[in-house]
Amino acid sequence: MRFLTRAAILVVAAVAGARLAAAEPTDHAAADWPFYGGDAGGSRYSLLTQIDKNNVAQLKIAWEYHTGDVSDGSDGRRKSEFEATPIVADGTMYLSTPFNRVVALDPETGREKWSFDPKIDLRAPYSEGLVNRGVTLWTDPGRVGSDVCSRRIFLATIDARLFALDAITGRPCADFGSAGQIDLTGGIANIARRGEYEETSAPAIVDNLVIVGSSIADNDRVESPSGVVRAFDARTGALRWSWNPIPQSIAPTGAGNAWSAISVDIGRDLVFVPTTSASPDYHGLKRPGDNKWADSIVALSAKTGELVWGFQLVHHDLWDYDTAAQPVLATLRRNGVEMPVVIQGNKTGNPFVLDRATGRPVFGVEERPVPKSDAEGEEASPTQPFPLAPPPLVPQRLTAGDPLPRIGTPAALGWRSCDPKEFSHRRA
Repeated sequence: MRFLTRAAILVVAAVAGARLAAAEPTDHAAADWPFYGGDAGGSRYSLLTQIDKNNVAQLKIAWEYHTGDVSDGSDGRRKSEFEATPIVADGTMYLSTPFNRVVALDPETGREKWSFDPKIDLRAPYSEGLVNRGVTLWTDPGRVGSDVCSRRIFLATIDARLFALDAITGRPCADFGSAGQIDLTGGIANIARRGEYEETSAPAIVDNLVIVGSSIADNDRVESPSGVVRAFDARTGALRWSWNPIPQSIAPTGAGNAWSAISVDIGRDLVFVPTTSASPDYHGLKRPGDNKWADSIVALSAKTGELVWGFQLVHHDLWDYDTAAQPVLATLRRNGVEMPVVIQGNKTGNPFVLDRATGRPVFGVEERPVPKSDAEGEEASPTQPFPLAPPPLVPQRLTAGDPLPRIGTPAALGWRSCDPKEFSHRRA
């Protein structure tokens, strides 16, 4: 489940009287935002200093760009939601729209450079509505900058296609898949209808691979589509590896998919995947046990897709407590020693801080007894993991006087959504 706001326009603001190009530092790479999360590890941290607490109140609108891709759900189309985070690289801003179009803009003026329309069926019964969260940039190290498709924009669409576009022109790269696209439904078990297997988030990039998870309709049935994570050759579209979070022992249970953003540690050759609940979301009769590696943060080998380590955040999920936020790769300074970590939140409201190389908790995690389920046939996990530090982001107990913002949903009890987290290396 995702509770997110809708928007129809992209707004860029600047300090009154100042040009965006004058932002500090002057290093061009520092002014870019080349990944969905700012960098491959999702830190969402910028070195820019022109806008600070002293002048943020003076921000004025510099320009607006209206995508025009809006649906209120009243004309046979699903409702649209504008959830994209633009990326900026080498003087161009790239964003995706609710109708899954890609638009390239001049980041200083908002002038459109090009647009690409994958022509999705706007009236298909997509379980997530009309939405797309962003695109990914890849530079081919084997080609020079003037070559066609030497820099590619990857788009994963709501109808489960993966496109490779020339970053300069927006035209599909003819050498990728079939005329610039591949069908991501191929090879996926248990797809029974249109709109239940989708792509909503920006792909990840590592070396010459483009990596995708999937979005799968919630609480639909036991035999939901497979939540396999796959890596494709960024030049040709050929499948290089795949990894399934759900063990064969509980088939035909599916899902456990990664619908959020995937992070990459290039130096350690690791891919960090946040997985979600196994199917069906709210009853586990047909999927006994902990259901690893659903509801987990896992580290995969970037070259082979093999599991390096995994840490499960929720055992035998009965509440749709997805690992919904992008993993944040950070470096903590503790007792004078720098420690590479991955920070992962989920819908319980608990942030887990793990050693990036091993998956071991940095501050400790304890298994605490939790109430049993009284649902017929249900064998709930007797314990759940609770981090000793940092403290929960939301209250973990309710009293009779506490307000319930979403009565009847697990989210009312406190959760960590796909809203991004930010990590400041200066404050670590």
